Amino acid sequence: MSGLSPSRAVFLVARREFTSRVRTRSFVISTVVVLALMGGFVLFQALLLDNASRDTVALNGQATVLAEPLRQTAESFGRDIETVDVTDVAAAERQVRDGEVSALVTGAPDALRVVVKERLNDDLRNSIDLIVKQQVLNAQLAEVGLNPADVARNVDRAKVDVVALEPADPQRGERLVVGVVIAALLYYSLLVYGTMVAQGVVEEKSSRVVEILLSTLRPWHLLLGKVIGLGLVGLVQLVLIGGVGLGLAAVSGVVALPGVAGGALAVGVLWYLLGFFLYATVFAAAASLVPRQEELQSVITPISMAIVVVFVVGINLMVQDGSDTLVAVLSVLPPFSPIMMPGRMALGVAPLWQVLLALVLALLAVAAITWLGGKVYANAVLRTGTRVKLREVLTTRH
Repeated sequence: MSGLSPSRAVFLVARREFTSRVRTRSFVISTVVVLALMGGFVLFQALLLDNASRDTVALNGQATVLAEPLRQTAESFGRDIETVDVTDVAAAERQVRDGEVSALVTGAPDALRVVVKERLNDDLRNSIDLIVKQQVLNAQLAEVGLNPADVARNVDRAKVDVVALEPADPQRGERLVVGVVIAALLYYSLLVYGTMVAQGVVEEKSSRVVEILLSTLRPWHLLLGKVIGLGLVGLVQLVLIGGVGLGLAAVSGVVALPGVAGGALAVGVLWYLLGFFLYATVFAAAASLVPRQEELQSVITPISMAIVVVFVVGINLMVQDGSDTLVAVLSVLPPFSPIMMPGRMALGVAPLWQVLLALVLALLAVAAITWLGGKVYANAVLRTGTRVKLREVLTTRH
């Protein structure tokens, strides 16, 4: 053994792994592709949000007097309506058919006719129905000698007093989107870079480079350095993608809570580090059991499937109710916490004690997995030729 200190040995291995991966064309291309896809997705969502809350309505004949009431009524339903007056009904119907306008409204105010291409948006239908009913009511009130304006003011003053025991969070939808996106980024990073750690272990073992490295380094130095180096590569990509995505979402208006999203990204970085050490060590230990790349998939598939199951189950439960007892319990357990806890924190439903408990359990799990994974790696990485059984390396003294 050389006179390298443990910290120096780990640093050298980590720097080698980091620089060799960051400079590769595949890293640059994958990052650019993900950024492009994310940019396109954010712009697409911004377009959908804009179109989802806006309608263009053509008014003909007596219906033209309803332009302002229709805009005001639709606004109460959260719709933005632009009205245009038309004189040629046939031409307006062609515009409806071509999708240039959402609807054509004709007829007297108390007996309107609405022409649409396929179906009338529910909010727009409710707005028009409300106007028709109001017109009919005004006519009936006028017949009995009552002033419709006075009646409307009296009706407006009559309101129900609602007492919410647990007031709803008006930003829950956006918080949920932020939580799911952060969980998805963590899922992607853990799966991709955990697999990369496994591939690196098998490459060095099959090429017998590991024998040269272990003539200078201890097995745990090499394992820890590899995990740290590749973990930093994943961290760089995670922060880059998350930061750019957050900026695009804020500029486009898709997310109106940049503070929450920024905090979620920072929390995501912490949980990525914990989750990566947890899973990457297992990936490395599993990879050390096989001598060739062809056999790698058989040992890492169970680990990859575990991450997939954690993500799918965790996200589905979190979307349904992030404060549910089952969700809370799973989010503090190490296999689930790196993906679920950041999402629950973004939702604002994770109490501080649950966050701290999840952190403690995650740190304990990382320590235990690192020790166990290091033992498997140390006893198996130098065994070439045939696949090593897990029972053998666990019972072997190194």
